[in-house]
Amino acid sequence: MLKIDIHAHYLPRDWPDLAAKYGDNRFPVIHHGDDGRHRIYKDGKFFREIWPKTWDPDERIADYARFGVQVQVISTVPVMFSYWARPDQALALHTALNDHMASTVRTHPRHYAGIGTVPLQSPRLAIQELERCVDQLGLQGVQIGSHVPLANGEHWNLDAPELFDFFQAASDLGAAILVHPWDMMGTDTMPKYWMPWLVGMPAEQSRAACCLVFGGVLERLPKLKVCLAHGGGSFPYTIGRIEHGFNMRPDLVATDNFRNPRDYLKRLYFDSWVADDRALRYLLDVAGVDRVMLGTDYPFPLGEQTPGAGIDALGLDEGGQARLYHGTALEWLGLPASRFV
Repeated sequence: MLKIDIHAHYLPRDWPDLAAKYGDNRFPVIHHGDDGRHRIYKDGKFFREIWPKTWDPDERIADYARFGVQVQVISTVPVMFSYWARPDQALALHTALNDHMASTVRTHPRHYAGIGTVPLQSPRLAIQELERCVDQLGLQGVQIGSHVPLANGEHWNLDAPELFDFFQAASDLGAAILVHPWDMMGTDTMPKYWMPWLVGMPAEQSRAACCLVFGGVLERLPKLKVCLAHGGGSFPYTIGRIEHGFNMRPDLVATDNFRNPRDYLKRLYFDSWVADDRALRYLLDVAGVDRVMLGTDYPFPLGEQTPGAGIDALGLDEGGQARLYHGTALEWLGLPASRFV
């Protein structure tokens, strides 16, 4: 059976050192040590260690083959978003990442599809790069962050009026949008126990979903194809509370959109990586089999270490498995199965 992982992070082995070029240590840089270790630094501090499978397409293909997964939909690592940077500087980084990704997809078309990255702090440039990704590079869409912190201290959630033209352009292009949590809320107040990733990350996805729903973005753009990574974070699992707030205090909640938020569980897409078989069953129950697709967060430790294990544990019939393993993904990407056979 064709299996497509729609949540697989990918970087080039090297990318432009914008920290040196622009004298700004906030840009992530890669250091390849004599000890054979590969480390990303940001703000002059160690951020994350990565491994050759982060950038080696052949190693990745072989790694996935162990689990019977043939296709990876590759996207950058969120630290590269750099929404705080000057738009032209961020665009220089995004252009390099997108060009590299497109090269990998062209070289291995049966094993890779790609979704690029855009400087969302400038909606005009974001639309320009989105169009280039889809029309010139042959990518299927773009990944964006759960919110946009700006250099001047302002902050945009995904319902910001400034972002609507970007979403409209994505809808018009039929582009797939992957919303990924980043720059997690509460990080400064909960630095211990990896809590930004364990607590803040799910909350970020609920923030993004609620803004798209309550802000009327999905209502105004019914053809917009948005997937929430990490199973939608806490959004599907707190929909009862969200709906209750909508019903009880419409004066506070239903100010920009009068449709019940629960309705949008059938409009959004979700990846399957929720780390709990019971949670995945619940997600299928509230969103539907046709809105969920395999996603692993490869190659990071917080991701699904055996791709597809959560789906296999559900004991679905062949039709249900096919939908989760490739049917929903092909619909979201706008691609035929023949691309990968």
